[in-house]
Amino acid sequence: MAKKQAKASAEGGALAAGKGKLKLIVLAVVALLLAIALSVGATWFFLSRGDKSAESAKEEAAAAPARQSAVYEDLAPAFVVNFNQNGRQRYMQVSLSLMARDEAQLEALKVHMPMLRNKLVMLFSSQSFDALVTPVGKEMLRQQATATVQELAKQETGALTVEQVLFTNFVLQ
Repeated sequence: MAKKQAKASAEGGALAAGKGKLKLIVLAVVALLLAIALSVGATWFFLSRGDKSAESAKEEAAAAPARQSAVYEDLAPAFVVNFNQNGRQRYMQVSLSLMARDEAQLEALKVHMPMLRNKLVMLFSSQSFDALVTPVGKEMLRQQATATVQELAKQETGALTVEQVLFTNFVLQ
C-alpha cells in the first residue's frame, strides 16, 4: 500500500510539474504577444505623429508668403574718401552693392541716389582710419551704412527697401 501511495504521489507531482510548465509556457507566450503588440503600437504612434508635423509644416509654408529672391544694385562709381592721420594722407576706396527683395522699391530708391551717395560719403569720411583696419571696424561700418540707407529709404519711399549694404571692394591705403 505504501508503494501505491508513493506511486500515486509521484504521478501527482509529475502532473503538477507538467501543469506548472504549461502555465509557464502560456505565460511566456502571452508576454511575448504583449511585447509585440506594444512595439507595433508605439511604432504606429510615432510614425503617425511625424506625419502630422510634416503636414502642419507644409500648411505653414503654404500660409506664409514666399520670400522673394534677392536683387542686387551696384553703386557705381566706387566711393573714395580721404583721412588725415598724424599728418599723413590716407585714402579709402569702397565699392558697394545694395541687396533688396523688391525690384520696384529699389527702382523708386534710385531716384534719390544723389542724396544716398552724399549720406554715405559723409559716413565714410567721418570714420577713424585705425578703426577701419580691423575686421570688426569694417563690419561696424557696413552695419552703419545699412542703417543709413534704410533710414533714407524709409523717409523717401516709405519702405525699408534695402535689406543689406554689401562691400564688394574695400581698399585702405
